[in-house]
Amino acid sequence: MQTLGIIGGSGLTRLKALQLHRQEFVATPYGEPSASLTFGELDGSPVVFLPRHGASHSFPPHRVNYRANLWAMKQAGVERIVGVAAVGGITAAMAPGVLCIPDQVIDYTWGREHTLFSDDLDSVTHIDFSEPYCEPLRQDLLRAARRVGVTVHAGGTYGTTQGPRLESAAEIRRMEADGCDVVGMTGMPETSLARELALCYASLSLSVNWAAGKNDGPITMAEVQSHLDQGMAVVLKVLAAAAGG
Repeated sequence: MQTLGIIGGSGLTRLKALQLHRQEFVATPYGEPSASLTFGELDGSPVVFLPRHGASHSFPPHRVNYRANLWAMKQAGVERIVGVAAVGGITAAMAPGVLCIPDQVIDYTWGREHTLFSDDLDSVTHIDFSEPYCEPLRQDLLRAARRVGVTVHAGGTYGTTQGPRLESAAEIRRMEADGCDVVGMTGMPETSLARELALCYASLSLSVNWAAGKNDGPITMAEVQSHLDQGMAVVLKVLAAAAGG
């Protein structure tokens, strides 16, 4: 059985249901990853888990060492990775509580270390990014969700902003015009780095609030936390089913 890698975002800094085997710190040419890798079993299936923001959720989105995180996963022998993300809903179908498995991404970030192909190169390297997510793994997630009776939105565009602040209503209007369905802060460069490393990567995105201007009043952390608490239990069901094939 092929081991599934899981990169946890906000609300998923540890897998409570994980049967722990060991933890291992992996050194990388790009510095330290967010935390040690945790090896174990989720409902009897092997997984490797890494909290994107660190074990104590101390790395903001623009300070995450995405290059080290993906490199560490590959060094550990992981070939399939699901990146879990908490996002804001932009389009009507992405209400808080909805799970989305996006099929496209738009990068609005800046200043991040976004490629492995930057230094000591023998030649310029370009990757095809027409379809940014690994389609076989996306389909695995969709089948897993069906097996455990979880409704997911089977597609959509993830717009990645710089953070750590939330967006303005005008920025969200622009993103909607660009075709974005959800907004988050960690989708890039995680997705493109996985492609550079020839890893099969997909996103499991949980809407935890309406994006700016899509609901009356300001976005509150209490609202976000409420949807995180409810939604991550569902996310874990899908991950456990996906890990088991």
